[in-house]
Amino acid sequence: MKNFSRHIILVIIILFLCEASWGQSFRFALITDTHLNRDTLAYNDLKRSVAQINEAPGLSFVLVTGDLTEEGDRLSLQKAKDLLDNLNIKYYAIAGNHETKWSESGATDFGHIFGSDRFKFEYNGYMFLGFNTGPIIRMMDGHVAPQDIAWLRNEFSSANPGTPFILVTHYPLQDGDVDNWYEVTDLARQYNVKAVLGGHYHSNRLFFYDGIPAFINRSNLRDKSDKVGGYSIYEINQDSIIVYEQKINQSPIKWGSYTLGKQYYTEDNSTYGRPSDSVNTIYPNVKAKWITRIGNTIYSSPVIYEDKIYVGDDTGQLSCLSLRDGKIIWNYKSDNRIVGTPAVAKNIVVFGSADKYIYGINANNGSLIWKYLAKEAVLGAVSIDGDIAYIGASDHTMRAINIYNGDLVWEYSEVKGYIETKPLIYDNKVIFGAWDNYMYALNKYTGSLLWKWNGDLTRMHFSPAAVWPVAAHGKVFFTAPDRVMTAINIETGETVWRTKESMVRETIGLSEDHLRIYSKTMQDSVVCYSALGNEPQKIWSQNVSYGYDHAPSMPVEKNNVVFGSTKNGIIFALDAKTGKMKWKHKVGNSLVNTVVPINGQSCIFTSSEGIVGLLFNQEK
Repeated sequence: MKNFSRHIILVIIILFLCEASWGQSFRFALITDTHLNRDTLAYNDLKRSVAQINEAPGLSFVLVTGDLTEEGDRLSLQKAKDLLDNLNIKYYAIAGNHETKWSESGATDFGHIFGSDRFKFEYNGYMFLGFNTGPIIRMMDGHVAPQDIAWLRNEFSSANPGTPFILVTHYPLQDGDVDNWYEVTDLARQYNVKAVLGGHYHSNRLFFYDGIPAFINRSNLRDKSDKVGGYSIYEINQDSIIVYEQKINQSPIKWGSYTLGKQYYTEDNSTYGRPSDSVNTIYPNVKAKWITRIGNTIYSSPVIYEDKIYVGDDTGQLSCLSLRDGKIIWNYKSDNRIVGTPAVAKNIVVFGSADKYIYGINANNGSLIWKYLAKEAVLGAVSIDGDIAYIGASDHTMRAINIYNGDLVWEYSEVKGYIETKPLIYDNKVIFGAWDNYMYALNKYTGSLLWKWNGDLTRMHFSPAAVWPVAAHGKVFFTAPDRVMTAINIETGETVWRTKESMVRETIGLSEDHLRIYSKTMQDSVVCYSALGNEPQKIWSQNVSYGYDHAPSMPVEKNNVVFGSTKNGIIFALDAKTGKMKWKHKVGNSLVNTVVPINGQSCIFTSSEGIVGLLFNQEK
């Protein structure tokens, strides 16, 4: 009894001391969306902000909440760090989508340069937790990885009872911005979260994320109206959290606040909207035969070889699963994330990792056969033709590797951007796009350049780099972020036709008889064009009602059925000849990678939620 009383007294003392520290006022700055690139204006805007913060009295630290750079490249990240290192108070930084979607390092440079892609620190009794909201490489909504949610859960549960938390993200934690926002808000509402701070919208706004108070902050870039850059100043006192807009060489202006003493939310989530899977009641014959939770985000498509499935994940793990029941047979761990889809032949799995290695693994037992060191992260998907694996990397190089021993057959290192696509092996050519606006064709045997195509693209972000190109009847077909479907001559690289008619983006598929090509539009529909002729000819269009979509997951035909998937967890099947809807099924609310059909009734899928599954249609 005495020990119990002592414990209660100790808890009361801890809570008293915490409340005393929570009552002490403090101020800090927040910088977001600096978007450094080759433009000196963005650089100068951040430089002025750093100088003004150094002159401001009473600031305790600085939060930097993502999109530090425009393209996520190492040089720009280092420039941002060099500027921020001039601050005379400590700063804490997280990445934004421009550091994670467009990243030659597979979003690993940020952690190497800034020390981590998360942060945790305590100040005056408040616990600040900053974490990544993605997405990594793939074009999709923001996404909080399962491993980051596990980290959050651990940090919440290990803190003293009643600890006030401030969460720091780049994306707003709401529907339309982060696909699994509810996983974070449902977790956070169990604890004393006072506010969520972030950016992304380039404007000052107050929000509630499922009841949790939130501040969205202006970009550091100069306004178009007055040509003045700026940042935010926060003040936390005993009663309130207050934010001011601080423009360069102007007086701060208060624009928002929340009362700290008010309870804005409870653990109950019943009044908040959640993703609906009601579509599954429309097609009740479509079921998941099995689902396996890997536990880590998956951006790689599955590969089927004999009776096994191979999948790479965001922690660098390659998993081998049974095709029959989804049970994990073995795992092999590389030292960094796997983004590109592996390939398997002759009982050897080949894949690349952001740890800069290309690996050859025994397909039966997961033992290492060989590994080849590239100069930078290897984000490309793999194609195997005969005994040779073809794979691109972020060292601006496409390589041909002997799958038996890992020996280099040839390399082409004149690519101007990094490579993430799966190369097409067709007509003795290796055809691929890169993040430099170009589509390349190399000699399959020597690696010599045959042609490269540009199409008058002027922005890196418009590159045909994520799409997996297809070819038929002397033409290569692809789509790019410029929303154009393109056909080019496979021998010369000259444009045959281009069309913006259907507003497609980064998806292309070829029919099994090579007569048709398929693509997703950015709003609801799948379109089918003829692969014949020298003019674009639409055959059919089908409204699948998947909403807005920009995910680079390719349509795939099997047994006269076109399978496709979306950024919000939908898998669908269409009649290949007519486009008629056969079924669709929702497996979650996050990106489903390019699916792999087994036959016309079933397919294997992977999701950024960290799941692998077998979906099948029971209806004959």
